[in-house]
Amino acid sequence: MQRGYFDSYSYHTSEKEHLSLKEKILLNNRLYFTLKYAEVVLRTRKEAIRKVYDTKAWTDSSFEIFRFIEKAGGKFHIAGMENITKSAGPVLFISNHMSTLETMILPCIIGPHLELTFVVKESLVKHPLFGDVMRSRNPVVVGRTDPRKDFETVMTDGVKLLSDGISIVIFPQSTRRVDFRPEEFHSMGVKLAKKAGVEVIPIALKTDFWGNGKIIKELGPIDRHKPIYIKFGEAFRIAGNGKKENQKIIDFIQSSLKEWE
Repeated sequence: MQRGYFDSYSYHTSEKEHLSLKEKILLNNRLYFTLKYAEVVLRTRKEAIRKVYDTKAWTDSSFEIFRFIEKAGGKFHIAGMENITKSAGPVLFISNHMSTLETMILPCIIGPHLELTFVVKESLVKHPLFGDVMRSRNPVVVGRTDPRKDFETVMTDGVKLLSDGISIVIFPQSTRRVDFRPEEFHSMGVKLAKKAGVEVIPIALKTDFWGNGKIIKELGPIDRHKPIYIKFGEAFRIAGNGKKENQKIIDFIQSSLKEWE
């Protein structure tokens, strides 16, 4: 596995003090940010179509977006990296889901340490911009129309990927939400971890820096006044039916969000 981007990197750095006034104005412009992001998306799409978009390319492009978010005013606060680096893997990452940002950034944080993919909705792998890239990552795909079928897919495809040494990120919420609703945080993740016999690492995040777009959901506004928080909890295994562990993840997310208010 490649060297981690954050092995010798400060999570609170910013290069803005070294930029000219013109560059600072451009970086604070939403259109400029969107165009730069779209530039990365279009380039990686071409690479995926050409079958040259491997794990290294994925994590590199993710880190490119990470750095550009910083230059646009985003301030990252990342905690619990040691819980990833000391894991022999594979593991199941279970997280709340707030914005596009986490799907773009988590690969460069986790990817250098563990082979990784996501559980994603079917519409994403069919998306004209993001579909080719997402399909190249061999995700677990769910339709979000038939809960029973989705459960069977996650249990079958998820277990196979984990048994092949590939870690998985799953967002139990049905959709991205700024407000966290525990009642929507289903237990599919802990059930998958139990069946596959792997550890769970919970993730709490606050990524409303990047809002949802009205036309294209993934191309929303940015708010540089909102810090970005990502926290990885300690790994643990699932015992029994997983009800207590699922509540443990919910409590971890809720306490983290309260801390970041």
